[in-house]
Amino acid sequence: MVRRYNVSTRAAPYSSLQVADIGDVSVNLYNLTDSCRRIRDAYQKIMAAGCIPLTLGGDHTITYPILQAVAENVLVQMNAQQLHRSLALMVCYNVSAQALGEKIYHGTPFRCCVDEGLLDGQRVVQIGIRGSAYDPERYEFCREQGFRVVLVEDCWFRSLVPLMSEVRQQMGDKPVYLSFDIDGIDPSFAPGTGTPEIAGLTTPQALQIIRGSRGLNLVGCDLVEVAPVYDQSGNTALLAANLLFEMLCALPGVPTY
Repeated sequence: MVRRYNVSTRAAPYSSLQVADIGDVSVNLYNLTDSCRRIRDAYQKIMAAGCIPLTLGGDHTITYPILQAVAENVLVQMNAQQLHRSLALMVCYNVSAQALGEKIYHGTPFRCCVDEGLLDGQRVVQIGIRGSAYDPERYEFCREQGFRVVLVEDCWFRSLVPLMSEVRQQMGDKPVYLSFDIDGIDPSFAPGTGTPEIAGLTTPQALQIIRGSRGLNLVGCDLVEVAPVYDQSGNTALLAANLLFEMLCALPGVPTY
């Protein structure tokens, strides 16, 4: 049910882009660290070929090795003195330090990216953050890094068009990576995810975020944490497919008709 033209934004991505499904990345089911290495290696080849990757997850762990590859590619194109090389514009949290003693899992990808200097903290935006926590200072780390944390309460009953206008000014023309966690959306719209949180973003707000990213220097996007088995209606998968199409429409150079 995803067609060639976006009648709302009038974007025509297939008129200017060569788009291909290049299949799955082979992972190691018994070793998460090795899986991350395999993902990083695969995306290094993808980026070296001049492609902008749009990735379907998979849990959010995958964004860590993808950003490693994206940042390496971006560094080649930018001033080598630039310390921070990439940006994640996130609709998620996922900056925990560890779980059960392990540093790599779906709750830590952006903490790992910060530790490796892959992110410019002044250009990281987290939108729709909510839910309970294991400690009282849940957002302390993010604020220490300079992240802009937009709580979901600040999104309720509001258009996010003004917010995205501010985000575009904040990002400037530097590289941007858009990582969209499907659990940022309220489970009444997208129940097919492993970590649902009540009172989330609406589907129109999700469109406003992605459409509001048009004009940014997007170097890659992902849409993660979709678990279709948890939603027999298929609505979560349908939503995810359409959001990925919207990301395609927001890429640099896509013309309008």
